[in-house]
Amino acid sequence: MSIESEIQSEIESLKERFSETKALYREVCALLFFRHGITPTASKLYQYVRKGSMSAPADALTKFWEELRDKARVQIDHPDLPEALKLAAADAVQTLWGQATELARTELGSLRVEAQAESAKALAELEAEQERASGLKAQTHELQGRLEDLAAQLQARSTELESERRAHAAITARTEALQRQVGELQTQQELIRADFSAELEKGRAAIETANERAVAAERRALREIDQERSGRAAAEKQLEGARVKLAETERQHQAKALEFVTANTRISTELEAAKITVQNLATTVDDQGQQLQNSQQQVSQFKAEADTLRSLVEQFRPASARTKRVPKA
Repeated sequence: MSIESEIQSEIESLKERFSETKALYREVCALLFFRHGITPTASKLYQYVRKGSMSAPADALTKFWEELRDKARVQIDHPDLPEALKLAAADAVQTLWGQATELARTELGSLRVEAQAESAKALAELEAEQERASGLKAQTHELQGRLEDLAAQLQARSTELESERRAHAAITARTEALQRQVGELQTQQELIRADFSAELEKGRAAIETANERAVAAERRALREIDQERSGRAAAEKQLEGARVKLAETERQHQAKALEFVTANTRISTELEAAKITVQNLATTVDDQGQQLQNSQQQVSQFKAEADTLRSLVEQFRPASARTKRVPKA
């Protein structure tokens, strides 16, 4: 271990034993001078201890030399020492004390210069920090103003958003109401379509039945014409009845078709109010019109078939019967 390390270790031990700064510097002076033979100086003391202000080691060093001088005078005044030795020892101690005092004063002056330089530097840094703090304060005020502006904008945006939310909720409710109305109209239209389909199916069945009956009557009439001409009157009567039933069936079918046209017109009028929001209903109504047209075409076709049936019946009648019926027509 080097001397400097040993000195530093012993000084750390003294720091644990002496908490007072003055006492610690006094003990360090004694350690350096008496144990290691090193003349203590203010700068060296502060370098080892680094505690207190810059004047603390200089004051401690002055008191150390005063105490040392007092102790040396007591020892020199001992009655057993020769007078010459007393004078020589006193002069040596006086000279040493004077040199140490002058050295301490020189070190204290340099320490004061360093302290003043450090103080000026600290003041300059303090002024720079104050200017920086002023700049930061101005920036803080500016940021506070911006924050207030942003808060006002946020409040305005929140109000606008709330208004838009309310408007959206109103539009949504209105849309749902329209959708319910459209659903009701679609349900009503489906019911009408089902009724019309059922009636149309009944009409078709009635026409088919009438046609079958007419064909059967025609066949029976032909058989009766071949077997017995005396039954012509009965056959013609049955055929006429079939014609009457066919005409009645056609009349009923036309009445149902007219009712469907009326219902379709009423539905078209109701759907016209909702045509802006529900355009698909127009296509459905067009489809129904096409179905109606198809039904009318079917009715016309049935009529044509009935007329054809009548022509066939007329063709299969005997010539005498046709001659007799001409004046009646």
